[in-house]
Amino acid sequence: MKARYRYRFYPTDQQQQSLAQLFGCVRVVWNDALAKSLKNKFPGFNELCKSLTISKKTEERLWLNDVSSVALQQSLKQLDAAYKSYFDSLKGKRKGKKVGKPKFKKRTNRQSATLTNAGFSLKGDEVYLAKIGNVKPIWSRQLPS
Repeated sequence: MKARYRYRFYPTDQQQQSLAQLFGCVRVVWNDALAKSLKNKFPGFNELCKSLTISKKTEERLWLNDVSSVALQQSLKQLDAAYKSYFDSLKGKRKGKKVGKPKFKKRTNRQSATLTNAGFSLKGDEVYLAKIGNVKPIWSRQLPS
């Protein structure tokens, strides 16, 4: 069973800039991978990871190295899952309504990034986010052990 918990964070101004950069990078990686998959047939997660590594070494995408790679890879994993749901829906393997093709992400006020256990850790009453630092949350309830 997967569990999700939502807590409110109050980052500093520098952390807000780092988070905004993280959200923007996640959006750019998603859009780049989606554009690549629309040109050819969907290349799969491993090929997308290879292309992410190559693009991080180019001069025009060098700024992708400033954020945690965990969130960028999770964005590719989510795109892979979106395509899998789309293809399963076309073949009739998926119950429910038909799922549409993945769409390009736009700049909105609602932004998100997914981090795995490698991207964050708990340090006392603060949360350490990779390449951002310690962020102080408001604990509305205790975390499960």
